[in-house]
Amino acid sequence: MKATARAHPIQGLVKYHGMRDEERRLPYHDSISVCTAPSHTRTTAAFRPGADEDVFVVDGERLSGHAADRVRSVADQVRERAGTEDRVRLESENSFPSNVGFGSSSSGFAAAAVALTEAAGLDLTAPETSAVARYGSSSAARAVTGAFSVLETGLNDHDCRARRIDTPLEDDLRVVTALVPQYKETEAAHREAAESHMFEARLAHVHGQLAEMTDALRAGSFDRVFELAEHDSLSLAAATMTGPAGWVYWQPRTLAVFDAVRTLRAESDVPVYFSVDTGASVYVNTTADEVDRVREAVADCGVETDVWEVGGPAEVLPESEALF
Repeated sequence: MKATARAHPIQGLVKYHGMRDEERRLPYHDSISVCTAPSHTRTTAAFRPGADEDVFVVDGERLSGHAADRVRSVADQVRERAGTEDRVRLESENSFPSNVGFGSSSSGFAAAAVALTEAAGLDLTAPETSAVARYGSSSAARAVTGAFSVLETGLNDHDCRARRIDTPLEDDLRVVTALVPQYKETEAAHREAAESHMFEARLAHVHGQLAEMTDALRAGSFDRVFELAEHDSLSLAAATMTGPAGWVYWQPRTLAVFDAVRTLRAESDVPVYFSVDTGASVYVNTTADEVDRVREAVADCGVETDVWEVGGPAEVLPESEALF
């Protein structure tokens, strides 16, 4: 059977950093994010009885080595649950730039998990499917459930899965993206996270931040939510930059966007906050009423901009949307 799925990438709000179990991608603590649309990954997957190898293609390029192994880890979870050893053909396309800090791995593995489970005939809930997607990327678990979601930590697939957080902010949020195309290696940063002397400090405060973020989301407090997200970005960077490799992703235009955001907030009382995942590109969070003004200020920093909204859960698409 063949199936096609679409998933939206995530913007981390309270981000996880480092993994207690790299193979099963079990993070040290919970994490909260919001999916962004119309940015998306579309993926078609099919099981091929009698084939002697898996074939994985992303944006027209056949994967090999570690990249193929990551997709295979998701396919293997589906094969195990479906009781099959059939090889897989999977093709995927992104509607937005990848490897620049806009969450392409989250939407990629979420779409893969949904397409594969549908093709295998599995009847899984979104949280159950999120545990499958997690084997490719922990962030992908939250891209399965969509919108504002939390990935709860745990030591098994029953506990470490994602769920939605209800909030009145879904309709009003606008995300101005500032593209700073600097390639980054998220996995390497996660792998050495615990070796940073700042990591224990992050673990000490992140649980309180998660509780405050959840409360602010349920209350619909835009300023509290995105002020927390801005500060979490700085906390994450502190741990990343003080690891053994000293990863520094930010570029001059990244810092220019930070400054433009803070100037708008301080001088014009605009509800606007920056957020950065692992990478140099920036999410600028604001409201529908202010988005045009904010986009103009961000574009003046010499970056390519776009405007995104809140994206829903990963979903199965009709056969007419298949990539092969």
